[in-house]
Amino acid sequence: MSSETFETRRTALADVVAIPVTPFAEDGTVDQDTHRALLRRLLDGGITTLTPNGNTGEFYALTPEERRLVTELTVEEAGDRANILVGVGHDIPTAVASARHARELGAGMVMVHQPVHPYVSQGGWVDYHRAIASAVPELGVVPYIRNAQLSGDRLAELADACPNVIGVKYAVPDAARFGAFARDAGLERFVWVAGLAEPYAPSYFSAGATGFTSGLVNVAPAVSLNMIEALRSGDYPAAMKVWEQIRRFEELRAANGSANNVTVVKEALASLGLCRREVRPPSRELPEAERAEVAAIAAGWSI
Repeated sequence: MSSETFETRRTALADVVAIPVTPFAEDGTVDQDTHRALLRRLLDGGITTLTPNGNTGEFYALTPEERRLVTELTVEEAGDRANILVGVGHDIPTAVASARHARELGAGMVMVHQPVHPYVSQGGWVDYHRAIASAVPELGVVPYIRNAQLSGDRLAELADACPNVIGVKYAVPDAARFGAFARDAGLERFVWVAGLAEPYAPSYFSAGATGFTSGLVNVAPAVSLNMIEALRSGDYPAAMKVWEQIRRFEELRAANGSANNVTVVKEALASLGLCRREVRPPSRELPEAERAEVAAIAAGWSI
């Protein structure tokens, strides 16, 4: 794969990396028409990087067939309007099969979800990602890091073996640790994506991030774009004005160990008549008493 192709993909990561929701129909299946409509809304709103099968898309609650369907819908609907970063994970053969499926469809990148295992060694983390990245050398690979124990030199070790590891979604809620990790791994070597969305974006940008993920973007693309424009220009007071605007919404998502992370986003979309509010266990719909607050926040944004 040419360095120019990877450079294009690196540029795509230095942006608002949208994590679309997966809407469900009344019978509980993926609502394909609504999914397409929500993707078009993101694209029409100016979003150019999409992550099907991310956590806001309820990756872990989808069947293998549904994950493939979500990838196919996203690639087809986006066409040449967006760069696609497909979420993959679970055991190595499953992740590799998903990555190869993404490649066959024409997606340019995969995001590797944190290994879900009670015993993760740092060397084993490298081995896991190396097995996936080496299976799809044509694709840009983005590890999703939530492991505070992982050291930056391990990421460098991975990239030495797999030069297609081009970016990192860093989601440890510690800006000082992020700053150190990025420098230990190689600040210029990777594109650093703030993986905890808008609330952490200003602090992580100040330490070297150039992109951030977003679930809120499903509701109000312009709000997320306003934040990244401010951060790109180094206007932190303007970025923090957006931060204040989205603070309560993100607090509701983060409460109780992020129990309602997806729920709040879908509730906001439901209040706008854009999709049903249903989420799958182990997530749960918002209690009736909290729905009005989410609806009021969504209505107050310039949609």
